[in-house]
Amino acid sequence: MLAIESPVEGTQIKLKALEDKLKPLGYSIGGGWEYDHGYFDYKIDDEGGYTFLRIPITAIDGELDQRGVSVELGKPYLLNHRYQQDLDDNPDVFNGLVTINLNSAINQFTEPVEKDGDIDPKYFPVAKSLIDELEMTILT
Repeated sequence: MLAIESPVEGTQIKLKALEDKLKPLGYSIGGGWEYDHGYFDYKIDDEGGYTFLRIPITAIDGELDQRGVSVELGKPYLLNHRYQQDLDDNPDVFNGLVTINLNSAINQFTEPVEKDGDIDPKYFPVAKSLIDELEMTILT
């Protein structure tokens, strides 16, 4: 993870307005969403894993699933998740028989090799450009 300084940090805005501004730019609501906080992610690359620009948000006057809730933006950061390239190596085994792994039926992704992998410097100019666009979109 690599935190990026930006004046968008601390900005307060209605969640709906933020969604209306960010989704057309390619952001989506990321994983790890809770009622009091969540993330907008911009997927930069999926080579050998996923590299995202992540914008954390925190609810300030309700919960994220409530109509009209306002959020405060946190410090943006680059995030890299590297995933296994092969099959899940931890199937459930019972009495010598491979049983259906309910988790695998629901979550078809393998466990991350690194949840917080190193960020390749080749993504720094892309992140800078995305932050500039974010600032122009949010702060003007």
